[in-house]
Amino acid sequence: MSFTFPSGLGNQPAPLLSGKPRALGRGKRLVVTGVVIALGLALTIRIATSGAINWSVVRSFSFHAAILDGLWMTLELTALSMVIGVVLGTLLAVMAISRYPAVKAASRLYVWLFRGTPLLVQLIFWFNIALVFPVIGIGLWQIPINSLVTPFAAALLGLGLNEAAYMAEIVRAGINSVDKGQSEAAVSVGLTDTQVMSHIVLPQALKVITPPTANQTIGMLKNTSLVSVIGAQELLTKTEDIYARNFQVIELLIVASLWYLALTTVASGFQYWLEHRLGDGSAPNLALKVEVQS
Repeated sequence: MSFTFPSGLGNQPAPLLSGKPRALGRGKRLVVTGVVIALGLALTIRIATSGAINWSVVRSFSFHAAILDGLWMTLELTALSMVIGVVLGTLLAVMAISRYPAVKAASRLYVWLFRGTPLLVQLIFWFNIALVFPVIGIGLWQIPINSLVTPFAAALLGLGLNEAAYMAEIVRAGINSVDKGQSEAAVSVGLTDTQVMSHIVLPQALKVITPPTANQTIGMLKNTSLVSVIGAQELLTKTEDIYARNFQVIELLIVASLWYLALTTVASGFQYWLEHRLGDGSAPNLALKVEVQS
């Protein structure tokens, strides 16, 4: 059996399929948008008018003193944990590019350990650290660990040390993004390794480091809710304490969710502004300028 192609057809290359999807027409976009909005409104109205949620409870507890206290601790934990994570993560990143194998191995071991185990497990571990080290001190001067590692301290240790492992990778990526020729030029004019890192490499790496760090901060805001398992009095723990007494579980969880949404929305807006500022070239020019004086 043979096939005969029309004249000239067999010599023509097959048309290439474009990988770019065709844009929807204006009418189709309006229809899709209208359907999505209608479904969203229908779901919202259904929930709001179902009668299953007592919205007066939501309003009355949104600015309750206990909720605001928990909100303040959430902000404290977020800020302090990120400070620990950024500082320790930067140190670990510098260690990871060290010329000494033992230092490099120590950094990799830390990152492997803290990234490889769940944050919840780490929080519970630090809260129960007294089972491993009941006291700390030398000779007659000894202090019970339980008096030092309070729920807040355990939460700070768990969140901060875990965050450091992730920040180490972020900072290391930022350092590696800087042209190595700049470091070599700085060394050639007599700068020490510490001066090169602090004055040349890290300032330029900030453009790469800052956006993911802002994203980690948003994640930290939500991760603080995990410390409720060890009794730290942050937003979710305060919420649980209240609904354990009045049994308004869903209403109090809505209150907590609204506050988390408010915080992450503000943080996301700041992140968007920061990324836009860094991306459009309006950030300070941190290029290396080495002047050789004769």
